[in-house]
Amino acid sequence: MWHLIKYRFLQITRNRPMMFWALAFPMILGTLFYISFGNIGISATGDSDWDPVPVAVINKLETKSSGTFFADFLDAMNGSVLDIQDVTNEKDAKKKLENDEIFGIYYVKETPSLTITKNGVNQSILTSLLNTYNQNAYLFKEIARTHPERLTDAVASLQTNGSFITEKSVGGKTLNPTVLYFFALIAYACMSGAYLSIEAVRDTQANLSPLGARRSITPYRKQFLIFIDMLVLIFIHFINVMILTFYVNYILNIDLGNNYLAILATNFMGSLIGICLGLMIGCIGKLTFSAKIGICTSTTLLTGFLSGLMFGNMKDVIEQNAPILNRINPAAVLSDAYYCISVYNDTLRYQRCMITLLIMSILFLGIAFLGVRRERYDSI
Repeated sequence: MWHLIKYRFLQITRNRPMMFWALAFPMILGTLFYISFGNIGISATGDSDWDPVPVAVINKLETKSSGTFFADFLDAMNGSVLDIQDVTNEKDAKKKLENDEIFGIYYVKETPSLTITKNGVNQSILTSLLNTYNQNAYLFKEIARTHPERLTDAVASLQTNGSFITEKSVGGKTLNPTVLYFFALIAYACMSGAYLSIEAVRDTQANLSPLGARRSITPYRKQFLIFIDMLVLIFIHFINVMILTFYVNYILNIDLGNNYLAILATNFMGSLIGICLGLMIGCIGKLTFSAKIGICTSTTLLTGFLSGLMFGNMKDVIEQNAPILNRINPAAVLSDAYYCISVYNDTLRYQRCMITLLIMSILFLGIAFLGVRRERYDSI
């Protein structure tokens, strides 16, 4: 057994083309991401300075009225949450909005309003501020109408809780959306382990390689040979994924969090699902080796695309229209697991991802073993 493990290890690590796709290509892709997005480092998922949202305020009031309370509210937010630009003309404000110099325009009037042209984090902040003001204004009107004696206490309560906006996500960290590309990248690298296992399966099939012909007449059962290969492949690919993780975390300075045990577990499950996927593809029918590599390439690229490797918001689009795809796409599940570790800190969601990956791995491995059992050769 140890003899088989030793020589399979040497054979796989010396296969440069397959090792390139499993290790070097994801690192090259990560470097290109880093160059394209710039140094997002600590600001991607760790502590960073809050940047106030540039906004214009246009006063539509001709006389002093209750609408001035909204102007006072915005002035209180200026410098901490908002960066109110020195614009008083509506035409100039709209021009700045079109040129992306500001993210929105507040209108001070009897019923305050907000104009935005795009959807995003900053626009959501502006909308939340307006909604908060409207809710509080309605609350004060109701209190003044029904219990005027409690109005002073209500104002004091609001002042006590005035600092209601903090620079924290639900997991205690801020998130630059570009870091999602790196989560999808590591997930794609895990899936790329399929290339290694397809190569290993070829070496057990007599109709695809001379080595497969020789191994087919050994006293060992094919399932045992594939099991040995799987152990070696998982070990090698786990090291590949750990090297990529180290490169992303410490060389590119993309903060993946400090839960190292969870990162190790996720990398292991990612390596397992990638290897099992390749075993399943490798054991499909009597396809040529080139056809199996083509299927592998299509599968890894498709799952990577759907997890956000090429388009960062793809997972959100799928979640809104076909959420089942995010549950059965192993790359999306892996990306979600890294998100839970680095940003969200949701233990239940993370456990669900791990269980899903384990079930998929068992399913892929079971299909591979069934495919091997049915193989018979008339002559070798």
